[in-house]
Amino acid sequence: MALRACVSAAATAAFVLAVAAAGMPSTAAASGHLLDVRVIDRARNVELPVIRHQGQLYVAGTPGTEYSVMLRSRAAGDLLAVLSVDGVNAVSGETARPDQTGYVLRPRQQAEIRGWRKDLQRTAAFHFTTLPDSYAARTGRPDDVGVIGVAVFRAATPPALAIAPRHPARAGASDSGETMARQRPDAASAGSASAAEAAAAPSAPLGTGHGRTEHSPVRHAQFERASSVPDEVVTIFYDSRANLVARGILPAPLPPVARAPQPFPGFVPDPPPR
Repeated sequence: MALRACVSAAATAAFVLAVAAAGMPSTAAASGHLLDVRVIDRARNVELPVIRHQGQLYVAGTPGTEYSVMLRSRAAGDLLAVLSVDGVNAVSGETARPDQTGYVLRPRQQAEIRGWRKDLQRTAAFHFTTLPDSYAARTGRPDDVGVIGVAVFRAATPPALAIAPRHPARAGASDSGETMARQRPDAASAGSASAAEAAAAPSAPLGTGHGRTEHSPVRHAQFERASSVPDEVVTIFYDSRANLVARGILPAPLPPVARAPQPFPGFVPDPPPR
């Protein structure tokens, strides 16, 4: 199965990604009616837990860690997913708007978007980094760092171009930047980080860096939107765990116990006299 990416306009040219299909993890996601969106920690191959706070969705990232955005269509027809990272279109590099280029998914298809698209063959890996080192800040657009957004459009008509033939997934670190997940990541508990990590002092806000180049071949396709207005928008905010704790989005960790109670500490001594 292939993933396609599309350029803006009523009837739009698009890219087609050669990707392999696989099962999605069954854990909670930032789910819309049309599209599931998940953030995957690539270093540990686990899905970052989604934290719901006052009507908004958050994930906790670790500086220096590569991540990907997993998309899964829930729709019966083709969808266009316009991916924005830190207010920047992840395909074109433009300041993001819903009418721009995006990825086209077939019904029930899923795809892992691993980085900024450089050309028809390559992406630059997403990774959590400090705000000044983020791609958005380095290109003079720091105001919207810390958010991942997907504008979702239904298709008015089927795409004009055929999808790319399926290619086998390649093993190792040189895999395509947008391949399907080959394993089922285990959901990490929101409280799984160590108390020391969670209790750390607030740090500089996280952003998304422009990382190593990865092979990710695509070709053009066509997509006609049913409407110029997105059918839905899925938004996920992110920051370091320490910052989310400081902002009250994650609970503060319990203080460490000096000595845990022992179920079998020894023989029975006499009690002291009354």
